[in-house]
Formats: sequence, C-alpha cells, structure tokens
Amino acid sequence: MIKRVVVGMSGGVDSSVTALLLKQQGYEVTGLFMKNWEDDDDAGYCSSRQDLIDAVSVADTLDIPIEAVNFSKEYKDRVFSHFLREYEAGRTPNPDILCNSEIKFKAFLEHAIGMGADAIATGHYAQIREMEGQYQLFKASDGSKDQSYFLHRLNQAQLSKAMFPLGTLLKSQVREIAQDNKLSNHAKKDSTGICFIGERPFREFLNRYLPTTPGGMVTPEGDVVGKHMGLSFYTLGQRQGLGIGGGKDGTGEPWFVAGKDMIGNRLIVVQGHHHPSLLTKHLEAMEMHWISGYAPDLTRNYAAKTRYRQADAACRITALPGGNAGFTFDEAQWAVTPGQSVVVYDGNICLGGGIIT
Repeated sequence: MIKRVVVGMSGGVDSSVTALLLKQQGYEVTGLFMKNWEDDDDAGYCSSRQDLIDAVSVADTLDIPIEAVNFSKEYKDRVFSHFLREYEAGRTPNPDILCNSEIKFKAFLEHAIGMGADAIATGHYAQIREMEGQYQLFKASDGSKDQSYFLHRLNQAQLSKAMFPLGTLLKSQVREIAQDNKLSNHAKKDSTGICFIGERPFREFLNRYLPTTPGGMVTPEGDVVGKHMGLSFYTLGQRQGLGIGGGKDGTGEPWFVAGKDMIGNRLIVVQGHHHPSLLTKHLEAMEMHWISGYAPDLTRNYAAKTRYRQADAACRITALPGGNAGFTFDEAQWAVTPGQSVVVYDGNICLGGGIIT
C-alpha cells in the first residue's frame, strides 16, 4: 500500500497542485526540488533560484517538508552528453524524453526510495492504469496538454512506482485549484523548452559547445541559395532563421530545411510547406522500447506521432533486425526528423516508441 509519496516539485503550478492533491487524499507527502543544470545558471537564463523559492513557498503553504537535490552531474553524463553527440551528428535529439527516463524516473526515483518513499509523483499530464498486473500508460484527459509522448520510454518498474494526479484534469482546472488554495504560483507562466536552455537564443547556446562550420544552403538540384552557419544549428522543417527570402522563381514562398548533407557540409532547403522533399510515408526507428516489456501484435494497425503536439497518424509497423522497426503511414508525414522519437498508440494507450533514424 502506498503511504509516503515524494513529489518532484519544480516551482511550477502543475507540480504544486500535484502535491496539494496528494496531501488532500491522505498521503504523507514530501517535496523534492531537483537542480539539473549548473553551468551559467547565474546568467539570467535559467530560473532555478526563483523556482526553488516558489517550490519552498508552496511547501510552506501546504505544510509539507521539502528537500533540494542536485542531479547536475547525472544530467550532464546521461542527458547532455547525448544531446551534444546527436547534434554534432546532424540529428535533432529530444532531451526531455531522456531526462524523464534517466533523471526523473531513475536518479530521482532511486533517491526518493532511499528517503523511504513508496512512490514518486510528478506534474505530468498522463495516466497510469494497472490491468492484470500490467502497468499501462494512457493519454491525459486534457488532449492539449497530454505528455505521454515524453514518457514513452518508461518501463514497468518505473510506472509501478509513479503517480500522475493531474492526468484526469484540464489545465484550467489545475489553475483554479491552485488559486482556490491560495498557492503563490497559481498564475506563474509555464516553463518552455528545455530547462538548461530556457529562453536563451538556441544557436548562441549551442555555439558554446559545438564547432561552427559554415557551408552552403542548396536546393535539391544543387543551386546555392544561401549560407548556413553549421549543420548542427538547423533541424528538418525549420523555417525561421534561414536568412533567405522568396525564391528565384518569384513565388515568394518560404524556404524550409529538407535535409543535411553531412559529408558535403550542405544544408538542403526547399520552397513551400508542401514540397515533396518534406513529406514521407516511411521511416525507420532504432532502440524501440515497449512499455509492456515486449512488442505488441504487429499484424494490427496502430497510430503514431513523429513529434509532440502532432495528431496521431495511422500506420503499420514491421520488426527489423536489432530491435529496430519500420513504419509505413497511411498519409505522408511532414518533416520527419532523425533523432526525434516516433511514439506508438493503440487508441489512448501509449505502447512505446523509438528514435527516428
């Protein structure tokens, strides 16, 4: 029986209401504030100092103990190093997914169990249900906030020790609960992007860690239309920041990144959102992870999304050697990006996913 729950409190309204709800339900609640980034934390970009103040303020209001723990080393070793390797290889990683599986539901979970916790809880918008001894990850009731995409690499052991109290609530309801209970951060703006990047200029940040090797921006036909500052600084489907206007044909349609020639150090760009180079019905993924611990029946049709906030798209999945998988979509998908994750759904159940190659 779960009695003591350690809540990951970030200083935001979601984790604060998570702690509030669990205390109201009779659990013995302890807050734990995680610091995952130390480099240039005083540069005005990361707000961990203010976040800690907000978390402590809420804990005081709820009359629960709160501790702070530093996972910066684990974050750098398990998440950030991978993040840099992927960008250097020309791919676009999703560190939030790795952070969940390696930090929040591994390092944090281990630390909480060491504190005597029976379970951990976070402010994620998702649901966990146990059926016949099997833990399943469901989408949140609030479809606009559902975060199952970022949680698809969790396993049975992790889900068995996790709680997502916000999974059945709308974001508007969470704000109302925070206000009704006089939580000081009830109107606090949601954090955006990756913690260690914050609101800073992304290219400026990457430039401090990765080499800059300028090269040509070219069309698929080989026409040079501009100059890039380094392939690591661009992602497929990117429109902003290319520095090139309408095309030579006079249509004035915007340019998009459609590919990377790593050997020739060329950025492939095309004109128009619906250019064929931006659309594909097929992809391959590596490191497939299935939440159940085994692959589902691949003779059935499923749905998948290749990026967060994308609608589920009907697809067929085939097993490939080495634990990889091939995906064939009924309709062409836009700007499928190597390094991002393809996540599989059976209705509202998140089955798992892999990294697009």
